[in-house]
Amino acid sequence: MKRISFLFKLSFFGGIVAILTGQRKKLEETQSQKSTLSSELKKIDTNIKEIDLGIRSSKVTIEKLDLEMGSLQEDISDSETGLEVKERALGEVLRQLQQRENENILFLLLKNKTLSDGVFDIQSLQDMNSDLLVRIDELNQAKNNLEVVLGKTASVKSQKEVEHQTLQNKKVIADDLKQEKNQFLEETKNKEKIYQESLKELEERQLAIALEIEKMETELRSQINYKNLPKNIPGFLSLPVINFSSVTQEYGATKFAQRAYKGKWHNGLDFGAPLGTPVYAAQDGLVVSVENQDRYCYRGAYGKYVAIRHYSGLTTLYAHLSMYVVNEGDKVERGQVIGYVGKTGYATGPHLHFTVYDSSTFRVEGSASCGPKMPLGGDINPRNYLAL
Repeated sequence: MKRISFLFKLSFFGGIVAILTGQRKKLEETQSQKSTLSSELKKIDTNIKEIDLGIRSSKVTIEKLDLEMGSLQEDISDSETGLEVKERALGEVLRQLQQRENENILFLLLKNKTLSDGVFDIQSLQDMNSDLLVRIDELNQAKNNLEVVLGKTASVKSQKEVEHQTLQNKKVIADDLKQEKNQFLEETKNKEKIYQESLKELEERQLAIALEIEKMETELRSQINYKNLPKNIPGFLSLPVINFSSVTQEYGATKFAQRAYKGKWHNGLDFGAPLGTPVYAAQDGLVVSVENQDRYCYRGAYGKYVAIRHYSGLTTLYAHLSMYVVNEGDKVERGQVIGYVGKTGYATGPHLHFTVYDSSTFRVEGSASCGPKMPLGGDINPRNYLAL
């Protein structure tokens, strides 16, 4: 009955997640509108609603983990009770054997009035020895079962802690988005003409930045020494985003690059994902750069980004983040949360831009068009190392 109730509650929470997913898809439909003041405001409102959905989703996940934790605690209690029973049974068998430990087979035969009674006594002693072995096996199995349940409990507890931290970070992201909306309204004074003028200036600046990056990285790509790089093995790098909808832009001379960058190059993969989706380190490594370019180059390039130098000869870049949770100099592990999906920098909607560089070509230096900390390098197709 306990298990049925538990499964029913999980099914209920699954239904809530499905509803939230449906609402999120409707929100994503507003991302491809013509850029006007009203459409830009609508996109910002959409992003706020999306992160609010993410907050609700995290709360549902935490409640689900609480249910699992409660069920596991009951399993632990049952396992501990069973273990105590088996320990007592084993103790009783040992006590009986200790009472008869000095009785050898000849003594057992002679102390009984008949031979059959002596044989029965010997058989009884052998049965007790066999029972002892069974009790020991049962006790070991009970201990193993308890260890499994304790392991699951520790895993669920760890998941809950991560999800709780994700929830708190999503709340910070929501506050940032609301502040962004207020700043946008203040700068445009809610007038279309002012917005269109600022949009034209922004597009010109974005193009200048893209051309500058392309010029420098074309040279750096020619310096890549492929012989010193890891072999192309899918899964060599783990996926930087797990819950992504699709790869929204491929690597290289894509249609978007031809349109947005005037025929230039897209130096990574774009993973479409909701705002606030966790972003993970693709491999063990050292954080070599963390920056928010929007502080001095608003919507111009990568926005909030993290760059990690790995011990394999590769460096990875995670861009357009809504938040990063690591610092320069940090050592990170494969699969560790380093930030959250956003739309900072030059981004039309929430996604993660993921670039893989040859570490020997990677650098962070000043940009004439976009401030003091621009990540640059000889880029490689991320699909060479990802299991997609």
